[in-house]
Amino acid sequence: MMKRRPASLALRLTVSIGAVITVVLLCFGWMIGRSINNHFIQQDVDELNAVVQALKHALATVPANESPEAFRDRLANAVSGHHNAQYRISTPTGSVIYSTPGSDLAKFAGIARPVERISIDTVGTWQDQGETFRGALLSMESEGLPGMGPLTVAVATGINFHLHYLESFRDYLRLTIIGACLIAIFATWMAVYQGHAPIRRISREMGRIKSDQLHTRLDPDGVPAELVELTRSFNGMLHRLEEVFTRLSEFSGDIAHELRTPITNIKTQTEVALSQARSVDQYREILYSNLEEYERMAKMVGDMLFLAQADNHLLKPELVTIDLDTEIRTLFDYFGAWAEERRVSLELVSERVCTLGDTLMIRRALSNLLSNAIRYTPQGKTILVHLAGDMDSVKIRIVNPGPQIPPEHLPHIFERFYRPDASRQRSSEGAGLGLAIAKSIFEAHGGQITATSTEQETAFEVRMPAQTC
Repeated sequence: MMKRRPASLALRLTVSIGAVITVVLLCFGWMIGRSINNHFIQQDVDELNAVVQALKHALATVPANESPEAFRDRLANAVSGHHNAQYRISTPTGSVIYSTPGSDLAKFAGIARPVERISIDTVGTWQDQGETFRGALLSMESEGLPGMGPLTVAVATGINFHLHYLESFRDYLRLTIIGACLIAIFATWMAVYQGHAPIRRISREMGRIKSDQLHTRLDPDGVPAELVELTRSFNGMLHRLEEVFTRLSEFSGDIAHELRTPITNIKTQTEVALSQARSVDQYREILYSNLEEYERMAKMVGDMLFLAQADNHLLKPELVTIDLDTEIRTLFDYFGAWAEERRVSLELVSERVCTLGDTLMIRRALSNLLSNAIRYTPQGKTILVHLAGDMDSVKIRIVNPGPQIPPEHLPHIFERFYRPDASRQRSSEGAGLGLAIAKSIFEAHGGQITATSTEQETAFEVRMPAQTC
């Protein structure tokens, strides 16, 4: 089953911003519709209050001897100018004093609760014969009609016109909001697309960088602030890749250089041996010489395989407690003859310290450091090995007098086949992998190695986790 591709950034931003804009426009439209509706309700409330005031005035000014016909005419003319208003006046016993012709407010008067004043919160709406009304029921003192008691007045006004207008306005508002949303979403997509233009430009620049153009760098000052960190990270990655490719190229050249010498020697010696008949002893000597070259190549291949395992974290030390004092003294015995031949002294200043590690690996790493020190120590000088430790770590310091390693070369001496000199020549004593192997072994055991060099001496310092002896 194919994994679904994540949505693009442009689509995500467009949908998110479009949703926010749509919600905002819908809320804005709802607020406008509600405001207009409240405005119409307030108009109706004002209309109803005006009718009530007119009726109060009419009832308060009724003459004592006015005939029923004149009284009805007075009530009919009391609200002249309010053509959309309807009202019904009844006594406490339910008798109807007056009702607007053509209206039927009896049902409303029977179910509505009387209110003290007409306001937006106290009016109600209902429908009757396809007409929608808004009105209220309230009590009114009959000052001009003594002995009749409080009158019940049901007053209403038709609101179909308002409702039709609100409905048409809502339809228009819906179309406007839909159009505005579509325009806003399109504008958002265009803005996001244009906003991503620097990303597309950087992607094109990245795509044009080939393996032979790793020196190319993107300009952090030519991109928006949000992409500066991405640009710098990409430049950092290019720098690391360039270093790896450079080291790989140099490594290939170094391998070819190191293997060329023994192969050339074997080829030359074999050609000389075959050029004429020779004695058995001569053939044996040539074979011994070739065997030395084979052993040198085998050792180089083995070292390279060891480093390859270290690079891929495939080294699996068999951890045991190692007495470093004993190990150093054993190595002194092993290298004693060679050191004596070179007239170099070996001295150990130590306290009993132990570490947890693979005995053969640690011995190999220390052997590389000691052989390196013996090789570069002048005659008559002394190599000094210090052992010290505390609760957390042990320190091995190997100091040998000799020529100073130039500061510009010191950070690279643990690299494979690294040569400070441009001639790329090396003695036959080693292939230039010893320090790299030592560094890999110590790091595989959770330690680290550093080097310092002055005009008087060169020192290698190793720190490893301590272990109780």
